[in-house]
Formats: sequence, structure tokens, C-alpha cells
Amino acid sequence: MLQFLLTDLMRSVHIVAGAVWVGGSVVYLLVIVPALRLGEAAPRTAALMGDLFRRLVNVCIAALLVSGVYLIVDRLNSTSIGAAYVIVLVVKIAAALAMIALALLQAQEARRLAKRRGKLWRLAPRWILGLGIVTFILGATLTGLFEANILR
Repeated sequence: MLQFLLTDLMRSVHIVAGAVWVGGSVVYLLVIVPALRLGEAAPRTAALMGDLFRRLVNVCIAALLVSGVYLIVDRLNSTSIGAAYVIVLVVKIAAALAMIALALLQAQEARRLAKRRGKLWRLAPRWILGLGIVTFILGATLTGLFEANILR
């Protein structure tokens, strides 16, 4: 019973952390950034919002890494997975690690003066969002593959 509760907690943490990061990215890119530009917000306000969002993303990354490792070990110890599951899992892990790498790069670039930031500074948030959506789709695919193998 304790194992079930821990696994359910980890799955919930994983889903919520992913939803907060990806959902926050949607709001940040499609609502906050355009509003700051149109409203001609003070640079300090925009920088503060970016800092606060980065902190939130850092918490999400930590939660995703801890829960993700737990869930990987839990599922790989199951006899109900096949080769397709492992392949999709590897692709999901690669997409998630790419998201984290881009987020870390974005945080480093944020420390530079605005005029010295590279092109990736503007592109990284879109790539992070795209990879986040792909990661969610792959997670749903993994659930479907796991459930299909259990029913066999």
C-alpha cells in the first residue's frame, strides 16, 4: 500500500511540475511578453518577471528530475513493458534533458547585458515550449503503451 501511495505521489508531482512549466511557458510567451512590450513596461519590471519565472522553472526542474528518476525505476522494474516503451522513454528523456539544457542556457544568458545576448536568447523559450508539448505527448504515449502491455 505504501509503495502505491509513493508511486501515485511521484506521478502526481511529475504531472503537476510539467504542467506548471509548460503551461507557464504558454502564458509567459503568449500573454506576458507581448503585454510587457505593448505596455512599454519598465525594463526592471520585465527583468523581475523573468527572474520570478526562472525560479519557478528551477523548482519544476528539481521536481521533474526527482519524480522522473523514481518513475523510470518503477516502470523499468515492471515486467509489463516492451521495446516500444523503452524507445519512447529514451526519446522523452532526451526531449526533457534538452528542455533543461535550454533553460539553463537561458538563465546564463539572462545574466548578460541585453545587447550582448545571442540569438538563442530569443529562440530558447519557443524551443522549450515545443519540447514541453512533445514531452507531454510522449508521456501520454508511454501510459498507453504500459496499459496495453498490462492488458495482454
